[in-house]
Amino acid sequence: MKETIWLVRRMALNTVKNYKMMLLYLCLPIFGILLSSSIYSNADQPPLKVGVVNPDGGQSVSKDLVAYISKLDQVEVREIRAVEAKGLLKSGELDTALTLPKGFADSVLTGGPANVSLASVQGSQVAPYIKSYVNAYIGNLASIGLASGGEQAKFNELYKSFLHTEFGLTIDKVEDRSVQHRKSAQTVGYLIMLMLFSAVNLSSMILKEKENRTLFRLFAAPITGRAYVGANVIVNVFVMLIQIVVTLVVMTRLFHMESGIPVGQLFLLLGLFALVAVGLSLAIVAFSSSSMAASGIQTMVIIPTCLLAGCLFPIATMPAFMQQIAQFLPQYWLLDTVGRLQQGEPASGVLLNLAILLAFALVLSMTAAYKFGRNKELHSFI
Repeated sequence: MKETIWLVRRMALNTVKNYKMMLLYLCLPIFGILLSSSIYSNADQPPLKVGVVNPDGGQSVSKDLVAYISKLDQVEVREIRAVEAKGLLKSGELDTALTLPKGFADSVLTGGPANVSLASVQGSQVAPYIKSYVNAYIGNLASIGLASGGEQAKFNELYKSFLHTEFGLTIDKVEDRSVQHRKSAQTVGYLIMLMLFSAVNLSSMILKEKENRTLFRLFAAPITGRAYVGANVIVNVFVMLIQIVVTLVVMTRLFHMESGIPVGQLFLLLGLFALVAVGLSLAIVAFSSSSMAASGIQTMVIIPTCLLAGCLFPIATMPAFMQQIAQFLPQYWLLDTVGRLQQGEPASGVLLNLAILLAFALVLSMTAAYKFGRNKELHSFI
C-alpha cells in the first residue's frame, strides 16, 4: 500500500510538472465547448419570407387575408409586384410568393373564391405550409359568402362577426431547449474523444519509462508490477475526473448550457466512461512495443471510432448500416444514454446502457492484463 501511494504521488508530480500537457488536458475541453457553441450559434430557424402580389389591395377581404398570413409564427410578409416574384424567388430573397387574383373579394361574396396561386423554388416545403393556412382561411370566407346569398350587407355583418369571434383558448409558450441539448451533447462528444487521448497519453508513461530504463530501476526496489500499473490507473482516472469537472463547470456556469440532465448525474456518467477510457488505454499500451507505436495505434483507433459513434457530428446523419456498426462502440452507448436522459427517460431506463459501458471497461482491462502477462518484457506487471 505504501508503495502504491508513493508511486501515485510520483506519477502525479511528473504529470503536473509537464505543465504544457496539463494545459492541454484542461484547455482542450473548453475549446470543445467553444466549438459546439459556435456550431449551434445560428441553429434557430430564420423566419419564412413570403411575398404577396395583391392587385385587389383596396378590398378589406384581401387586406385581411394578407394580415392573417403576416400574423403566423415565424413568417415575414412583404407586398411585391407580379413581375418581381420570379426574380426574388430565384435569388433566395423570398421563400414563396402568394398571388391574389384581381376581383378576389367579389368572388368571395358569391361563395366561390377565385383560385389563389403559390409559387416557390422546387423542393421547398414552405409553400405547402402556407397553403394549409390560406386554404383554411379561404374556406371560412367561402362559407360566409354562401351563407350571405350574395348580399353585401349580410356578408359584411357575417364577416365582421367572423373577424371578432372570441374563442376560449389558453396558450402556454414552451421554451425550446433542443438547441441547448444539442450543444451539450456535442460538448460531451468532444470531451469523450479528449478523454480517450488523455488516457492513452498518461498510460504511455509506462512505455516511456521502460524506454528510458526508469521502469527497471523502479522494479529493483520492492515495487510490484501490479502496484505500478495500479498507480498509473489512479492518476489517469484522477486527471480525467478533473477534465470532467472543468468541462461541466465551464459549460454550466460560463456558457449557461442546459444539458437537460442533473450535473451530478452527468458527472457520474462521464466518470463511468473514464473507466472505459483507462481500459482502452491500457489495452493499447499492452499491444504496443514503444511509445511511438502507442501514439500511432491511438490515432487509428480513437478518431475513426469517435467519428462512427457520433462524437464529432450527430449519428442520425449517418447511413443506417453505419449506425448499426456504431452500436459496437462504447462512445455510442454513452451518447445514447445522454440523449435518452435528455428526452426525459428515468435513470432506471438506461441501466442496460450503463451495464454495457461497465462491460466494455472490464473486457478492455482484462485484455490488457492478459497481454501484459504474456509480454516477456513486461511479464512482471501482473
